[in-house]
Amino acid sequence: MESSESTPGIAGKANDLMDQITTTATDKANDLLDQVPDSVKQASNKAVGAFKSLSTTQKAVGGALLAAGLAYLVAPKKKGKAKRTAAALDQLLLFVNDRIKGYKRAVDETKNGDLRAYYQQLVGQSQQFAEELNRYLTREGGERETGTTLKGKLYRKLMDAQAAVTGRDEKAILAANLYGERWALKAYKKALRRAALKGDIREAVRSQFAQSKRTYKKLKVLVANQ
Repeated sequence: MESSESTPGIAGKANDLMDQITTTATDKANDLLDQVPDSVKQASNKAVGAFKSLSTTQKAVGGALLAAGLAYLVAPKKKGKAKRTAAALDQLLLFVNDRIKGYKRAVDETKNGDLRAYYQQLVGQSQQFAEELNRYLTREGGERETGTTLKGKLYRKLMDAQAAVTGRDEKAILAANLYGERWALKAYKKALRRAALKGDIREAVRSQFAQSKRTYKKLKVLVANQ
């Protein structure tokens, strides 16, 4: 059966459709080029120049690919990175807040004046850590984190029960602090493995980690001396 429309007629409609696709693709590419940084735009302009010399079919396919590539270049990637950074900071803050709670508890429980002064110093240090991390967290679009880990909550409940039954001597208080500091060190190590932490945030976390390691070493000595 013969087609009801001649071949030249079909070809004409096909060419009209290709022209429409080409025009749309070119316009889209040019719109996106306006959003591209100057350093990228020069190379993109060359690509558009070469694009104009292509055949109609090549333009339709190439224009769509060019538009997709430019869309990727101008897509907001910071939002995803900021989310990952905020998530890493938020997780670390839970452990730092556990650290605050732990040393506050030690201040209340100890009968040793020197140790009380040391625990108070560590409370202040932990609060400074939390404040610094929260500043970075809010800068990255997150909300201040004041909560603690579920593990920390359960551990403190266990310590409450133990204290009610057997009491808490200085060595037991120190051992609990040593255990909590070990948790904190693991949290810092995990945070520093996150590629999302960069620049001044990574340096801040690394500095806090170094201070936590010094605290851990000192607590080990204090436990051994009891």
